[in-house]
Amino acid sequence: MATDYLLDTNIIVALIRDNQLGKFIQAKYNLRAFISQCMISVVTVGEMEKLGREFKWETPRLTVMRNFLNQLIWIDINDQAIFAAYAEIDYYSDTVGNVMGKNDAWIAATAKASGATLLTTDLDFDHLHPTHLTRIWIDPTSKNNP
Repeated sequence: MATDYLLDTNIIVALIRDNQLGKFIQAKYNLRAFISQCMISVVTVGEMEKLGREFKWETPRLTVMRNFLNQLIWIDINDQAIFAAYAEIDYYSDTVGNVMGKNDAWIAATAKASGATLLTTDLDFDHLHPTHLTRIWIDPTSKNNP
């Protein structure tokens, strides 16, 4: 794998749904070929459990989700480097008038501390790129193979 990727929650949702966006992401980044080397913040695990309820996913879909998550490298936020990155990112975001959701701030801190490239369909990380982290934004309307 040429790049270490930290997957944002929206990337996980698209890949699990295997919808047009998920197919586009897979075609462009071929994540399933090295899924066991991709990372997520433990915050994403919590978000996915919540989204499973919100989306009213039945047990078979929840099982697929959990099996998929278990293939990834989970980065625990209980780490001094992530705490420092969180404080830096959250403070910076507030000072530039771009208040982030707390989960996004933790995910951004995890990407920064790990040195991974954040893959996301979310524009909420734009103000952090490239000074605080490296992110690749994927247009959520992407439906065609690259």
